[in-house]
Amino acid sequence: MRWGLIPGWWKKTAKEVPSTFNARAETVAEKPMFRSAFKRTRCIVPASGYYEWRTIDKTKQPYFISAADGAVLSIAGLWDELKDPESGETIASGTLIVTAANDFTRAIHDRMPVLLGQQDHEAWLTGKAGVEVLRPAPNDLLRMWPVWKRVNVSGRGDDDPSLIEPVEANATGYP
Repeated sequence: MRWGLIPGWWKKTAKEVPSTFNARAETVAEKPMFRSAFKRTRCIVPASGYYEWRTIDKTKQPYFISAADGAVLSIAGLWDELKDPESGETIASGTLIVTAANDFTRAIHDRMPVLLGQQDHEAWLTGKAGVEVLRPAPNDLLRMWPVWKRVNVSGRGDDDPSLIEPVEANATGYP
């Protein structure tokens, strides 16, 4: 699935889609790029964690954020499909929904993914739940730590478990 939602009604090429990597919880039900998917094609994106960056002394320090108990996070998402007018191929695409950061993560970033609790999964997927479930996660749900800046370098072994190992904040060099 392509990251960055392309609505099914899109008439231009996939290359012409504006940035749709994230949908804001506050406007997802109304914004034309997302409202149709919000009504009919929701998903849950499982994740072991996510990265956010904090600026420290003019450099960006990545942090890994995961569930405090080590469980899988359930991120609220949307998906859609369209037939690309240029290639004729069906393209499946998706996006994550983000909201204001909770108190725990706000020092790192002002936004965070919407993390759904198990009790909200069915209602989210069936459309019975609306924007009321798109809220910041409880502060005690998460843990975080600084990680190597190598996470910022794409194409160099992105599937490397050492990318989530803790380091001293603002550490230089690479493992």
